Amino acid sequence: MAEMSLTRTEMLLLAGTANRPLAEEVAGQLGQPLCQLTIRRFADGEIFARIDENARGRDAFIIQSTNPPAENLVELLILIDAVRRASVARVNVVTPYFGYSRQDRKDQPRVPISAKLMANLITTAGAERVLGMDFHAHQMQGFFDIPVDHLYASPVFVQHYRQKRLKDLVVVAPDVGSAKMARGFAKRLDASLAIIDKRRPSANIAEVVNVVGEVGDRDCLIVDDMIDTAGTMTEAIHALTKLGARDIYCCATHALLSGPAVDRLTATPVKEVAVTNTIRLPEEKEFDRLKTLSIAGLLAKAIRYTHSDQSVSSLFD
Repeated sequence: MAEMSLTRTEMLLLAGTANRPLAEEVAGQLGQPLCQLTIRRFADGEIFARIDENARGRDAFIIQSTNPPAENLVELLILIDAVRRASVARVNVVTPYFGYSRQDRKDQPRVPISAKLMANLITTAGAERVLGMDFHAHQMQGFFDIPVDHLYASPVFVQHYRQKRLKDLVVVAPDVGSAKMARGFAKRLDASLAIIDKRRPSANIAEVVNVVGEVGDRDCLIVDDMIDTAGTMTEAIHALTKLGARDIYCCATHALLSGPAVDRLTATPVKEVAVTNTIRLPEEKEFDRLKTLSIAGLLAKAIRYTHSDQSVSSLFD
């Protein structure tokens, strides 16, 4: 009986192919090997997955971001189904980046609420708990009918900027939606707060930008949850430059860097763009002022706390 109990509580770490280097780093932090998996394609491109070791009665953690292409999401669903059918004790999904979460409400007629659909798919596949990081919309937590632990990358960024010992720092929210996030950074970094108010007079007309707060002759840190095409971030940088800001830093948890993002950022006078490794970046999207910080330690602690039924929120006290 004691042997069965020991087996049931043993951790099982699995990694999809979306961000294998991050999963390997998390496994190293936990001192736990990644489960032996076979993931390959059939001739027509369909995903085949097989667990190559005993999983029965173990506490399974599947690490997989769901950034495009959509195969990353399909692969996650297939892995959830595989471990559930392998009779694991519990199925935990760890999504460093939760894709398809931007459509979180019906803001115009005849559009889907994709974020709710993604939550339904993951739950229906068999997930029993989700660990996510910096959801694009925090109400995503309520879209799930299973427990959700929402992690924040802010401790990693705060430590990074404390080491720089910036003076008279202003934390800048690039839009009203990121004001709460910026306020948290400002409190932890003992900085003041500024908010950029963006208005679009009409379609295809350049945005008028107003900055609420003092930024002249001060170091500025622009914070956001993601950088996609970098339009919002570069507009903020240019606005702060015009108002006489000193050194400008940017940080965002998720580096999608789509389309013209890299060209836009490299054309600005930004001092540094700090991101995390929630999404695996190809070499062509890296540039000299891009600083990638690892959230592997944070994820490893959250997984360890979840596995041992400790409080995950204590990570952010």
